[in-house]
Amino acid sequence: MREGKTGMEYYSTRDSALRRSASQAILQGIAPDGGLFVPREIPHVDLAELIDLDYCALAAKVLGLYLTDYSEAFLRAAAQKAYGAGRFGDLPAKVVRLEDGLFSMELWHGPTCAFKDYALQLMPLLMTEAKRINGDTSKTAILVATSGDTGKAALEGYRDLDGIEIAVFYPDHGTSEMQRLQMATQEGKNVHVFAVQGNFDDAQTGVKKVFTDAAFAEDCARENKHLSSANSINWGRLAPQIVYYFAGYFQLVHSGAVQLGEPVQFCVPTGNFGDILAGYYAKRMGLPVSRLLCASNKNKVLADFGSSGIYDADRPFYKTASPSMDILVSSNLERLICHESGDCGRTARLMQELAGQKRYAIDNELLEKIRAVFGFGYTDEETCFAEIRNTWEKDGYLADPHTAVALSLARQSNRAEGPCIVLSTASPYKFSGAVLAALGGAVQGDDFADLHALEEMTGTQAPAVLRALRDKPVRFTQIIAPDEIRSAAEKL
Repeated sequence: MREGKTGMEYYSTRDSALRRSASQAILQGIAPDGGLFVPREIPHVDLAELIDLDYCALAAKVLGLYLTDYSEAFLRAAAQKAYGAGRFGDLPAKVVRLEDGLFSMELWHGPTCAFKDYALQLMPLLMTEAKRINGDTSKTAILVATSGDTGKAALEGYRDLDGIEIAVFYPDHGTSEMQRLQMATQEGKNVHVFAVQGNFDDAQTGVKKVFTDAAFAEDCARENKHLSSANSINWGRLAPQIVYYFAGYFQLVHSGAVQLGEPVQFCVPTGNFGDILAGYYAKRMGLPVSRLLCASNKNKVLADFGSSGIYDADRPFYKTASPSMDILVSSNLERLICHESGDCGRTARLMQELAGQKRYAIDNELLEKIRAVFGFGYTDEETCFAEIRNTWEKDGYLADPHTAVALSLARQSNRAEGPCIVLSTASPYKFSGAVLAALGGAVQGDDFADLHALEEMTGTQAPAVLRALRDKPVRFTQIIAPDEIRSAAEKL
């Protein structure tokens, strides 16, 4: 099932002539023209060959189809190191039944209690091996914009790796307090954390500007340093997320909920469109997915795009109980538009319009192609809180606000298209105050008091790594303006 001797190539969404190998694409993170790297071909799999593999072997197989300049032996060992030995609970990507036809795939049993761990426990291994493959002895400076969960997962994955410095930029007052503390208390000699004035889009735009700054690139070259990213703009971050779609489907087959080859739906809470795009690649590879449901919160730019074909980021920004989705510029939508239109020039023009005018529009033909695969919807704050309460009272299941956004949409799905698997992306205890309030508890205004109150109310237990944050010293307190991101990157 692997590519031939020439290996899988990657090209920029904005220039099909700009080609890289898998390891080169991972090293660079973002293309020199500002585009994102996408695979030249999407490989097809035989489900029967994969269904009985454990998660580590499944990851090595699936990723081997894309990362063809990495050896099979390396991928097997890396997958075992990332996902083995109970690092993601008793079963990675564990699927839990809520009701007939509705399931939750729990992706938050990793070291930082968020789905980003599935990519960011493996990605540092891919990065260091990419450097070896390409004979790269330069320092790697990794810049990460985060709306909450990516930052901690990236810091944990890359900490204390030789030859790598990592800086994370998160929106000041734009994450939950637990998310902020996870980053601000991060250990490691090579980690740096900055709060950015503004919202996530301000942080993300600031980081992207550094990547496309020619003068900065020249300075890096003189210092034998290069930039890369751990955001989902980097193919090495996105590709590992494809694996858990297969793992979730196979669990339903083994449980008898579907027969091999019968379709399912996935409902994904997403702001940057990366997690759901991994499902798109899985579908294109042959996973029987009838529909990918894109669930937005009150910042419903993606839901409006799916309805109208107009992407309009020039709108009010709302801070919600699901802060990891508080995003107006969804980077990975660029990849989808490139794949479905087959036109890099057109993709480049749309992205230029977005950068200059904060909006763009696609034609009806392209919109219908996207709608053939994706459904779009959103959940406001009141409905999100009601879903948390309903899911607990009806199903005895504790959901965080992001998961609740998706559950609300999934309950409206057409079950004739197959059972629906909701991607549960974070531990409810990362958002204890919001979950406690949704259940009618008295919010204390202190995350650890809320955490304890939620444990008492539900009889569940918070992850130990979150409870331990209370006693960890805060290392990072600096707040910077978006235009100071470049100077912060210069010091790495």
